[in-house]
Amino acid sequence: MSKISTVTLERYQDKHRAGLSDYHLSEEQNRYASKALDALKQFQEDPSRHPIVILYNGQPAGFFILHGWEGVQRYSNNTNALLIRSYSINAKFQGNGIAKQSLFELEDFVKEHFPDKDEIILAVNKKNTVAQQVYLKGGFVDSGQRMMGRKGELYIFRKSLNVS
Repeated sequence: MSKISTVTLERYQDKHRAGLSDYHLSEEQNRYASKALDALKQFQEDPSRHPIVILYNGQPAGFFILHGWEGVQRYSNNTNALLIRSYSINAKFQGNGIAKQSLFELEDFVKEHFPDKDEIILAVNKKNTVAQQVYLKGGFVDSGQRMMGRKGELYIFRKSLNVS
C-alpha cells in the first residue's frame, strides 16, 4: 500500500520559520531565486507582498511570494493580477512532484484568498529551462513577452484564472 503525499499552500506564519530556516537551494535555483528567509525580509518592508509556504505532508518544502500591483505593473497592466516571486522548492524535497502540484493548487488558493484576482504572472530567466518546464506543466503559458532582468533575459508566463 503506497502512502499518499499531499501538497498544500498556506500563508506564511511564524510556525513555518523553523522549517524554512533549514532551507537549501540547488546550485541552479540559487542563481535565480531568493532563499525563503531572505524573501521574508522584503515582505516585512512591503505589504503588497504575500509570503506563501508550500507544505509537503505538513512540512515546509517550498516557498514563494505573491506580489500585488507594485510587482505586477512592470510586467502587465492588469490590476487584477498577482506576480509570483522567489518561487523555489527546498533541495531536500525535490523530485517528489511538489513544484508541479503546488502550481495546480495555486489557482484554488488565489481564488480563496484573493477573490478579485483573475491572472497570475511570473518572470522566468531564459537560461532557467528547468523552471520553464515546471511552469508550463503547471498550467502557465508563455505570453511571448520578453524583457531584461538583473540576471538576463526574462520570459513572461501567465496563467488565467477561471473566475466563477
